[in-house]
Amino acid sequence: MDYKLGLIGHPIGHSLSPWIHAQFLDLAGLDGEYKLYEGDHQQLPKVLKHLKQEELDGFNVTVPYKQVIVDFLDEIDEDAKVLGAVNTVVSVNGKWKGYSTDGAGYIRSLTEPFPNLLNKNTSVLLLGAGGAARGIYRALIQQQIGRVDIANRSANKAEQLIASMRLPDIDSQVLSFQEAEEQLANYDLIIQTTSVGMKPHIAKQVISLANLSADAVVSDIVYQPIMTQLLQDASARGAAIHHGHAMLLYQGQLAFEKWTGHTLEINHLVDELEKKLRGENN
Repeated sequence: MDYKLGLIGHPIGHSLSPWIHAQFLDLAGLDGEYKLYEGDHQQLPKVLKHLKQEELDGFNVTVPYKQVIVDFLDEIDEDAKVLGAVNTVVSVNGKWKGYSTDGAGYIRSLTEPFPNLLNKNTSVLLLGAGGAARGIYRALIQQQIGRVDIANRSANKAEQLIASMRLPDIDSQVLSFQEAEEQLANYDLIIQTTSVGMKPHIAKQVISLANLSADAVVSDIVYQPIMTQLLQDASARGAAIHHGHAMLLYQGQLAFEKWTGHTLEINHLVDELEKKLRGENN
């Protein structure tokens, strides 16, 4: 069987997904291709009609389509419904079902290098309350860990995020960034989900790590650059760090499983993806 896979979004010319899924197809011993289908909002119906005609087995969805794609799908799973966003679509008997692999992919990328990190005693600080934070927050809560607090510039946005999750017994506090800095020593895991520190503003970081526990893990979902200012700071203070490109890879792994049914061992590809990213940075 030749798998027909792809990505829709705008702009997507520099997407790493074709490389990632080429590795996955090779590892699984499967034939197929992963193509880019680009178009702005006005072109979305035309792009989707083309995908139907090509009879794709599945495709990924990135900005600016993660929310609007929902209206074009036959079904979406519960997580995607609560999050209001889809990044993976599977074709089943000609019908399209939408999923969100953002949160679950992040958890996979984190527990691979830190298998004992998430437990009922773990205290997590989430920096930011945007789209990426929503998926990660929901996935963390589903791990039944000790607590997940959110620090954000807008307290209202963070409170709305928590309320929208429809999950019982959520133990979460909303903090300002200043409060987060003051209480930083209380957290085992700090996850940075904003765009702060992304190219070209690489000299910035969202909070000071002056009060960071040396036993903590600091995770940044930004992967351009690979070593953000925040991760450099955390590493210098003796903390363990977790890179954003690992999340990208494991999100893709989960999507690939939904399309093909193949579960792959991909830990070695984290280093390969890093090499590729560093090559693109030069």
